[in-house]
Amino acid sequence: MPILEPMATTPVPVPDGVGRTALGMARVRADETRRPDRLFDDPYAHAFVAAAPDALPDGGALQPDDPMAAILHSAIIRTRYYDEYLINAGCRQIVLAAAGLDTRAYRLPWPDGVHLFELDLPDVLTFKQHVLADAGATPRCQRTAVPIDLRDDWPAHLTAAGHQHTEPTAWLLEGLLIYLTATEAANLLSRIGALSAPGSRLACDHTPAPAHNRSTPRSAPFTTMWKGGLAGDTPAWLATHGWQVHIDDRDTIAAAYHRPAPTPAPGGFITATAG
Repeated sequence: MPILEPMATTPVPVPDGVGRTALGMARVRADETRRPDRLFDDPYAHAFVAAAPDALPDGGALQPDDPMAAILHSAIIRTRYYDEYLINAGCRQIVLAAAGLDTRAYRLPWPDGVHLFELDLPDVLTFKQHVLADAGATPRCQRTAVPIDLRDDWPAHLTAAGHQHTEPTAWLLEGLLIYLTATEAANLLSRIGALSAPGSRLACDHTPAPAHNRSTPRSAPFTTMWKGGLAGDTPAWLATHGWQVHIDDRDTIAAAYHRPAPTPAPGGFITATAG
């Protein structure tokens, strides 16, 4: 698919705070899409970057030991990994919690009957919809945006939007839990469990130890907002709450994709199935 640019229309305010980090991830996906050896194709990512060119200034070339290099590499690997997870989950309901500027509804080859829900803050979804509409993007499945703060009563809003808790759901918490406290992460996962019929799937990042806040000016927009989530306790928490847990090492996955990490680092991905 060709890379799409936004048309010139009335500007929409750029999301702030955590929402602004979604623009950083869109830039990562745009850069990856330009590579001849790209691990995924996101033709819409550049439209977000072009719509907010000054939101995250470029800090220049990165050294392999720069914390930001590891963050960017992880974002590329997890995008491909979660693409495969969602397509192969076998669920007709997909929920992206804190969806940000994710465009999987528009770029993945969904089978018939898939209903994808995107949960995020209203300003993030408004900016996203404006840019995608200007780019002429059309979803490849049924897509429903649910503007909500995940600290509020989002299950009620998701149900009102058409989610069926009696049917299996594939949940994706991409890059989310680290921005929550342990209490907030446990509350979110508990609510997800209550909405997950047997056979539901869940995927999230695995951080085996508390995140080190070794910030640089370029990584600070991300790392200064990290709260650690459940850190290394996430697999145990899920297992004790009825999920069958599997962990994939990020560096092993990266090697399988022929994109080794700039420096070895602990961590990976959790996929779990509701019993």
